[in-house]
Amino acid sequence: MTDVSAPSIAACTPTIAALLGADPPALNSARPLETVLEAARQACGVRPLDRCLIYAPDAVGAVLRRRKLVDFAPVTSRAPVAVQLRAELPSKTPVCFASMFTGASPAAHGIRQYEKPVLACDTLFDALLHAGRRVAIVAVRDSSIDCIFRQRELDHFSEDYDPEVTARTLALLERDEHHFILAYHQQYDDTLHRTTPLGSEALAAARRHVDAFAELADAAREHWRDRSYALAFTPDHGAHVDEETGRGTHGSDMPDDLDVWHYWGMGAPATS
Repeated sequence: MTDVSAPSIAACTPTIAALLGADPPALNSARPLETVLEAARQACGVRPLDRCLIYAPDAVGAVLRRRKLVDFAPVTSRAPVAVQLRAELPSKTPVCFASMFTGASPAAHGIRQYEKPVLACDTLFDALLHAGRRVAIVAVRDSSIDCIFRQRELDHFSEDYDPEVTARTLALLERDEHHFILAYHQQYDDTLHRTTPLGSEALAAARRHVDAFAELADAAREHWRDRSYALAFTPDHGAHVDEETGRGTHGSDMPDDLDVWHYWGMGAPATS
């Protein structure tokens, strides 16, 4: 059963804005995640963080953790602050990521079905740019994240698929020119739509997402060792089996679609 009191995934926006010392975007109606902010204060003090890496794997729902089908230890060892959240409705990718990165409801930001228009409203990325932060988005070409946040003065990288997203993100971390990096992977979502969310092929894809986060987090820890930073594993929604097709789908208010866990970790500058 979905915990209706759980915060929406829209809480990502005011949380990230607060971590990086930016005002939230104009349409934000969500409250920041206090457990995440407190973890940052404990690790790094009260000043804004220098860097933030957000890894957004598509459709990795709480059902995978609840049924112990995927070992999230590589995630939790690097990002130990776990927060249960709920997706927005309909639990479709562009709807959810629009809310996650505007802090607004679908009715406010305007994406209310599976469509990928460029958002005209204020987003987290606009807020970060206004605060003087350099932003990079690395996503699979023609994905929702690749499409709906265009037409902004940020560094946008469209890649062929997940491995190329990982490679690009690793290169950006090594160059250390960005304050905020968003990396998006989609193999689990692609696979569950072709098969089922809990089948062996889809679970293997989900485990690759876990491993990719661990690789990126370790690279961030190495290249940002002299900086304060946040890392997060932030899926948009979950999935279930469509009784008519026998394949995976999402978009409903079922717990398997709505329930997600986000994981956050903090790093302080290394002392000499």
